[in-house]
Amino acid sequence: MWFRRDLRLADNAALFHALKAAPQVHCAFVFDSAILDVLPRQDRRVEFIRDSADELDEALRQAGGPGTGLLAIRGDAAEELPRLAARLGVEAVFASHDDEPAALQRDRLVRERLSAAGIALHTFKDQVVFEREEVLTQAGKPYSVFTPYSRAWLAKLDAFYLRAYPVERYAGRLAARPEGLRAPVPSLEALGFSRTNLGELPIPPGASGGQALLEDFAGRIDRYDSLRDLPAVKGPSYLGVHLRFGTVSIRQLASVAHARASTGAQTWLKELAWRDFYFQVLANFPQVGEGRSFKAEYDRIAWEEGPQAQALFEAWCEGRTGYPLVDAAMAQINQTGYMHNRLRMVTASFLCKDLGIDWRWGERYFALKLNDYELASNNGGWQWASSSGCDAQPWFRIFNPVSQGERFDPEGKFTLRYLPQLAMLPKKVLHAPWTARPADLEAAGVVLGRDYPLPIVDHAQAREATLRRYAVVKT
Repeated sequence: MWFRRDLRLADNAALFHALKAAPQVHCAFVFDSAILDVLPRQDRRVEFIRDSADELDEALRQAGGPGTGLLAIRGDAAEELPRLAARLGVEAVFASHDDEPAALQRDRLVRERLSAAGIALHTFKDQVVFEREEVLTQAGKPYSVFTPYSRAWLAKLDAFYLRAYPVERYAGRLAARPEGLRAPVPSLEALGFSRTNLGELPIPPGASGGQALLEDFAGRIDRYDSLRDLPAVKGPSYLGVHLRFGTVSIRQLASVAHARASTGAQTWLKELAWRDFYFQVLANFPQVGEGRSFKAEYDRIAWEEGPQAQALFEAWCEGRTGYPLVDAAMAQINQTGYMHNRLRMVTASFLCKDLGIDWRWGERYFALKLNDYELASNNGGWQWASSSGCDAQPWFRIFNPVSQGERFDPEGKFTLRYLPQLAMLPKKVLHAPWTARPADLEAAGVVLGRDYPLPIVDHAQAREATLRRYAVVKT
């Protein structure tokens, strides 16, 4: 069993099939140098993966008995996994599907190398409820609009697709690790990384962490619809990183929501459908994972370029735009690796439609920073915000960062958490401090341009420029 984005024992599809098919199953995880070598030496995701793998190792030893555990190795997975399989003398390797372009290329190499040694590679669906071509239009085509997709997705959803795989039934088939392969999961330092602030954040790693967050959310799920857009309150599930690395089962999450009739639970269930939607977009329209717009005509947009665009982009990245909700959101992602979903839309719209900067720049920045980064959802979200994707926000709809702040953070509780220097400003001008009276600024101890930036663009003027920019592709 080759663990990848499924770092748990319970309800693990590939592990179940491996255990059911064979009298002995070795369990391996590769700290893939092809992925790790390009990352900064402090990366919360690497720390989360490492600690989750360590918990998985312990869970395997508890389930399988003496001598069992995780074979944790380092190196290029396309080379190390086939080498390990040959050394163990296995007949087959089992793993979960991964439809990201780099993963597909890696798996092709692994399949070829395993085949040359007479070893089969079997992969199974585990990351989503429905994948690839499981949900199609009546014409047998992949969906490109979410609403009809979600109707078909919900109509297809039943107990069969939500049933957990009974891995525990075959736990006695977990194989003991051979001599020379019994080393513990390498430390973060041994992998060439150092600790981050992950331990200070409410993101407990491993399957136990995923279950703890799920239990907490289960008590709030019925209010999800009314709280999900408010970044200052505890509305979301915060399970994104656990879904990303498979420390929780998507079937379990969908089952929890499916079993409850509340509007909140059903709204969250549709969010899981959105995630499946973007996964099937990536699988069926792979050009979106190659840096191209789903709507090809939007690749003709003339985005801002040159030193000025770079300076604006850096101000956006660093939270120096002069728009408090945008700056607080960027501080959140920079400090924690998390950003509230409403704020992902606001910041993405601001980059593309206020600053006129290519959505791909923002996509890459989020890919570097987000704990829960996965290509399908990140790409889908950025193309939605820039109007270049399938079922995207209309090109003429442009989020106003001031009114978004006034509507979704009216008391400024979220904004002031990250911008405490604005705490003494009157609430009515918090989201547009440049409109404050000089006396109010003085009373608050705020000098614009010193304590907080002046706006780097005028939203009304930027909106007009964006309408002209997008009009080119609509004619």
